[in-house]
Amino acid sequence: MAPTKTVAKRGRGKLPDDPEEFKATLGEHLEELRTRVFRVLGVLILAFTGAWYLEGPAYKYFNSVVNRNIHTSADHPVIEAFQNALDPFMLIFKLSGLMALIVTIPFAVLQLWGFIKPGLKPNERKAVSSIGPWTAILFAVGVGFCWLIIPQAIQWFVGYLNDFPGAHLNQEPGLMVFFVLKMLLAFGLAFQLPLIVYLLGRIGILQPDTLLKYWRHATTVIFILAMIITPSNDPGSMLMMAIPLSLLFIVSVYIVKWTVKPRAQIESDASDGS
Repeated sequence: MAPTKTVAKRGRGKLPDDPEEFKATLGEHLEELRTRVFRVLGVLILAFTGAWYLEGPAYKYFNSVVNRNIHTSADHPVIEAFQNALDPFMLIFKLSGLMALIVTIPFAVLQLWGFIKPGLKPNERKAVSSIGPWTAILFAVGVGFCWLIIPQAIQWFVGYLNDFPGAHLNQEPGLMVFFVLKMLLAFGLAFQLPLIVYLLGRIGILQPDTLLKYWRHATTVIFILAMIITPSNDPGSMLMMAIPLSLLFIVSVYIVKWTVKPRAQIESDASDGS
């Protein structure tokens, strides 16, 4: 029996149905991984360069939203002050880096998909490809939902300042802007949970009946993850993330239950096809 032919150029042409037919040496895997990492770093550098010039308008917009809600809830003077001469530069640098990272994430995901795709079976490739558009949609839904509750969250925090008559709020510039951006990013990423559940059910790793049986355990895990992911770590923000995620989890489990074949049926179809 002839040895399996090594494919040197990945990602070109039609991929074989059997991942075993698409073998590469460890050196070839590392070479491709290095190439894709350098691509991501290149895009990150370009995005950082662009974000450096767009940071000013972006900061003014988000800071105006923050200050508008702070002044709505606080009856005390609010002063923004840097602590040392390096802080203005570091604020621009960190904000530009965060904006560049957000822009680069979709490209990095595409590169990761291109790297692992040849090692997947046809049904697994189809499952991952089918959720691609929904990734962007749910990310946008998560960001939009967070944007709706951000004003109430800021007003809730600042409202406690009124319990201290005569106090002034000396706030470091950019602190709340970073809070808003991190919250938006966290909600966008957290709303990918239904897709992960659907994907694992679609390829037969998780069964809907098992997920429904242990829904209390899953809900507990969701609340713990929300506590870790939420930048502010306060109970209000955690609940605002955990409750919709728990509902999305239940919905996604029922979608898997209604649309995906059981694992035994998948294996039976695969054996019949072979």
